Amino acid sequence: MARLYHVPLSPFCRKLRLTLAEKRIDVELIEERFWEPSAEFMRRNPAGKVPVLRYEGKLLTESHAICEYIEDLVPQPQLIPKAPEARYEMRRLCTWFDDKFHAEVTANLLYERVNKKIMKRGYPDSQAIKTGSARIKFHLDYMDWLLGQRRWLAGNDMTLADFTAAAHLSCLDYINDVDWQRSALVHEWYAKLKSRPAFRTLLADQLPGFPPPAHYTDLDF
Repeated sequence: MARLYHVPLSPFCRKLRLTLAEKRIDVELIEERFWEPSAEFMRRNPAGKVPVLRYEGKLLTESHAICEYIEDLVPQPQLIPKAPEARYEMRRLCTWFDDKFHAEVTANLLYERVNKKIMKRGYPDSQAIKTGSARIKFHLDYMDWLLGQRRWLAGNDMTLADFTAAAHLSCLDYINDVDWQRSALVHEWYAKLKSRPAFRTLLADQLPGFPPPAHYTDLDF
């Protein structure tokens, strides 16, 4: 069985968990306090980051690189398009959410509200939270615009771009920081993803001291 060293509310770990579950790859989840790195963990990944996946005797790091590697080994169900233009758009949007959305929203909301407390790094920065709350509106509006032209974020087929966006939003939904009323299209898109079997492991997450809102596990939210 594969073994994934992860943090439950890490969007990068969640993206990989969704990919593995969609590919029906059984994985043992090992929570890793990467902010208090052990010598053993640093040997697994000298960068000191999660996720780290042990798969078929190999240690793999960096979420997007791992997802593409898994796609090459297990091509069905397909998450990365074959056509160059479609593959470009998928990768562009993965980068959008892992870089821009992460910096403007995830870091300002999730990391301030949750990670600082868990890591014992002081109190939440109210200005950062205010910035994150404002910026998520822009990103939801952008997603609404994309979904107004396509069935899924990167095109008419579900791709890794959808899992990447859903990974970030699922973390924020856990702390009730997503206004699902802002866009009916985004709400419908997330509901479709949330109903997939691959999503079950994410919905089962429970972080001590941080109970999710009632709608978090509700498929008809």
